[in-house]
Amino acid sequence: MLTAGLGTRLRPLTDVRAKPALPVAGEPLIRRIIAWLAAQGVRDLVLNLHHLPETIAAVVGDGADLDARVRYSWEQPRVLGSAGGPRLALPLIGADTFLIVNGDTLTDLALAPMIEAHAASGALVTLALVPNREFDRYGGVALDDRQRVTSFPRRGPAAKGSHHFIGVQVVHASAFAALIPGEPASSIGGAYDALIAARPGAVRGFVCDAKFWDVGTPADYWRTSQAFLADPGAGSPTGRNARTDPSARITRSILWDDVEVGAGAVIDECIVTDRVRVPAGASYRRSILIAREDAIVATPLNL
Repeated sequence: MLTAGLGTRLRPLTDVRAKPALPVAGEPLIRRIIAWLAAQGVRDLVLNLHHLPETIAAVVGDGADLDARVRYSWEQPRVLGSAGGPRLALPLIGADTFLIVNGDTLTDLALAPMIEAHAASGALVTLALVPNREFDRYGGVALDDRQRVTSFPRRGPAAKGSHHFIGVQVVHASAFAALIPGEPASSIGGAYDALIAARPGAVRGFVCDAKFWDVGTPADYWRTSQAFLADPGAGSPTGRNARTDPSARITRSILWDDVEVGAGAVIDECIVTDRVRVPAGASYRRSILIAREDAIVATPLNL
């Protein structure tokens, strides 16, 4: 599981927690992903760590309460990227063929059909794909008529008609054989491009109709959280140990852990991060609230 990234587009939220540790409807994103994997029989997991690693380890631990076995691959002092991270972790993974799952994307993908398609194809890498309907936002994956990946077009007109990678793939360890352990490397835009050039068909697509939810930016995170909150059984907008005065008015907002909201305060379409103390009578709208010493730093939430 790729959980080491800096999450720069999600700042300032990722100044408080690593992206996979962000709560979605009260449950950390990484715990939702692990539960989805475990429900499909994938229980032996390796998470790579770099940015704010303690925020991930604190909510995952050894994974036992999620019916999983979790170990950690530490990337210090540098983050190693989407190919360099798996390369470093190969001795921990200890398998020739394994899944790589992004730690920042939720999906309802059924894994067994993709794993079966990968085994039958002889490919080194199989990427889970859906039609790229937002090609102005997302770079794409181009396929030939045999489902072989031919290129990775950049977002914009070049990606029109392509597919969107939803963060789940099946790989063979030899896909990373040319990489130096401990050196940063990318998969798409790096190692996989080299594979395609050297061995056409080594990287394939598995096109499906799976749903996916993105948390790439604060607005994405807010929308994904609201989507899960729309399901009464999916969770709560309020984190652990949150205390709100009965006279406070909180509408369409997300409260993280150990938040306090004082009497008469108004919180509307906000993200209130860990340990923020909103004083009595304060009013915030479409803001991200961060605790800084004895003050609150409010930045706009552009929805």
